[in-house]
Amino acid sequence: MAVGGDWTIGESARLDRELNALELKGQGPVTIDASKLSRLDSAGAWLLLRTRRALEAAGNTVSGPEVPERYQPLLENLDQEQPENRKSGPRIPKGFRGRLYRIGRTTVQNLKQAVSILGYLGRVTVETGEAIVKPRHNLRVTAIVHQVEETGINALPIVGLLAFLIGVVLAYQGADQLKRFGAEIFTINLLGVGLLREIGGLITAIIVAGRSGSAFTAQIGTMRVNEEIDAMQTMGLNTVDTLVLPRVIGLVIALPLLTFYAMVMGLIGGAMMCYFALDITIPIFLRQLNDAVSVNTMMVGLIKAPVFAFVIALVGCYEGFQVQRNAASVGQLTTRSVVESIFLVIVLDAAFSVMFSILDI
Repeated sequence: MAVGGDWTIGESARLDRELNALELKGQGPVTIDASKLSRLDSAGAWLLLRTRRALEAAGNTVSGPEVPERYQPLLENLDQEQPENRKSGPRIPKGFRGRLYRIGRTTVQNLKQAVSILGYLGRVTVETGEAIVKPRHNLRVTAIVHQVEETGINALPIVGLLAFLIGVVLAYQGADQLKRFGAEIFTINLLGVGLLREIGGLITAIIVAGRSGSAFTAQIGTMRVNEEIDAMQTMGLNTVDTLVLPRVIGLVIALPLLTFYAMVMGLIGGAMMCYFALDITIPIFLRQLNDAVSVNTMMVGLIKAPVFAFVIALVGCYEGFQVQRNAASVGQLTTRSVVESIFLVIVLDAAFSVMFSILDI
């Protein structure tokens, strides 16, 4: 069966009538030779695939269609979209075997994703190093400044408010317990060590993961849905250099500053609570705080912030690139991005705590 000429949407009505008039049964082996096509669009490709399926349904052995090489990707993409060509998952057994199967499948998927994220980490790390070594060539300073504004400056109100309230709650709960032993003054020690060493950095990272990490996934995912990523790759742009590095570097700069700001706001909230609940004046609060903590206490909290920022940005961008071409996938992977980021932040915080304890820091 030889076809040629223009197989486009403008000719689709005529071609449809001619194809419907063909006698399909009893033809034996059939080869669809479309190598003489001059023009082909999605409507013509769909007609070719429909004809092949109709011949196969009539009991014929069909090969092809053989189209010019430039049209092969179009034909393959349309062929993969057909419901009968989509791979269906294996049947899940019932009962205990089914539960065991789901656990195993989830475990394997998580391991594959961990390996994929690790590979992505390597790629981003290499390209970050190249951008730092050759800043004039790769580093997009304007985009980095924009990300610092989006992830840092615009987050100041929510981070400051939540840190202030956490300081109030921590001071109130600590004072309530320490009153029983007549040790209300040590509420300041609890507040200073807790906020500067652990809670300030951890809460800030969790807020940023929910705010900025999800935004990274949603932004890049929407670009995937709108095929903007494909357009950038067609133009020869490096998507990691263009989309990932500004977000990673911007968040690595912004999060330590946000963490310091959260520590200060938390201490202010705690100081106000101590003043109103314990009648501890500001000079006494500052003197006791100075005796309780040192610069090293604050540095322990701040040194973790760039690591948290790198992980949050990496996961957010990675999940954005995993989005499929539908709106539901954007929501699902945005949720997954937030959950994974918070999980990794808490795991890293625990690892830092163990390491600092071993090093006696």
